[in-house]
Amino acid sequence: QEGQPIYLAVKGVVFDVTSGKEFYGKGAPYNALVGKDSTRGVAKMSLDPADLTHDITGLTEEELKSLDDIFNNVYKAKYPIVGYTSQRILNEDGSPNLDFKPEDQPHFNIKDEF
Repeated sequence: QEGQPIYLAVKGVVFDVTSGKEFYGKGAPYNALVGKDSTRGVAKMSLDPADLTHDITGLTEEELKSLDDIFNNVYKAKYPIVGYTSQRILNEDGSPNLDFKPEDQPHFNIKDEF
């Protein structure tokens, strides 16, 4: 909705892409990616509704490399991280993922913290 932040997730990391409203806002070219974890769509450079999921099963090496490049050089470089999806912090049964450590997540940089 107008005036609300625009969020999208890639690799379980939720980014605030509001500053890219011309790309992600209502009626914009990449609006289909917002409001969900669109990891597969980003990797495949696809807006097909079937690809707008976190599932990366069956992606090629080239698609996985593209995903990492876009994740690091576009999303991490340009947009603030505002959270994580449940796939990243919970186990499949819904219990807490004890291996999830905020300090191991993509945004953590010790010099940024002090």
